[in-house]
Amino acid sequence: MEYRKLGRTGLKVSEFCMGTMQFGWTADEETSFEVLNAAYEAGINFIDTADIYSRWVEGNPGGVSEEIVGKWIKKFDIPRENLVIATKVRGQMSDDPNDQGLSRQHIMKAVEDSLRRLQIDYIDLYQSHSYDPDVEIQETMRAFDDLVHQGKVRYLGCSNYPAWRLMEAMWESERDELYRYECIQPHYNLVHRAEFERELADVCSKYGVGVIPYSPLAGGFLTGKYKKGGDIPAGTRGEMSGRVQGHMIDKNWDLLELVENMGQEKGGYSVSQMSLGWLLSDPLITSPIIGPKNIKQFKDNIGAVGLRLSEDEKARLDEASDWTK
Repeated sequence: MEYRKLGRTGLKVSEFCMGTMQFGWTADEETSFEVLNAAYEAGINFIDTADIYSRWVEGNPGGVSEEIVGKWIKKFDIPRENLVIATKVRGQMSDDPNDQGLSRQHIMKAVEDSLRRLQIDYIDLYQSHSYDPDVEIQETMRAFDDLVHQGKVRYLGCSNYPAWRLMEAMWESERDELYRYECIQPHYNLVHRAEFERELADVCSKYGVGVIPYSPLAGGFLTGKYKKGGDIPAGTRGEMSGRVQGHMIDKNWDLLELVENMGQEKGGYSVSQMSLGWLLSDPLITSPIIGPKNIKQFKDNIGAVGLRLSEDEKARLDEASDWTK
């Protein structure tokens, strides 16, 4: 397992981040513990969750994923100093109109709730889950800065920010001498490149912003479990998600075939492992966020540890997935 600096900070994180959106949703508590234990034993020290996970599920009040991570740390006596715990704030957590967003009011309440659910004294990486157009960026960044000074948070990050909003936040932090966003979670993978590469990639490169992409396997499309002209397996994201179905075009079916063939040529790597390897081989990428819902998926994902594509291999995949054409 390689450990990489998170952006310009001195914090070292594993080359894979353990995403926990499935915990308490498609993975029950026992399965979640099994996956977390396997991840920890494999050397993953970076765990990402969010307060909103998984409030969209009927009967789920939100915060369940955080609670599972907290219970795991306590139950298995995991040394706190061995973990880099990341969580996020922004989503609607109750019917209270102030219990959402990036206002000082909500941030200050949300961080206490997350600390309680996680059963920890500080959050290593606290991230805005998405931007809030109703709140001035100065209010948000000053609230985050206060949390760092209070010792409740150590580093700041964001997710789902377009380039101009990321720059606005960094300018505000520089102007008022506040702690800034040190990393971003973009939606980025082989079949969804334009959103990140069009502008965000240059900003991250220029200003030393760490990149921890989510959905690196495109909601399961880049696992190879979907076949051109075949039936979509029941209960998969391909059945439920229009986004995944949107990937099912001729260009991407050709790409999948190429990825599969290249994996075999390289020594028997799976489609998902090669897709993760494509990200791991990009020096701009810090730590892709994997989100397995069971131990079988985890074992496949972890098989990509250390996988690096040659310049020629990466160029072939870049060409086949080129969004500018």
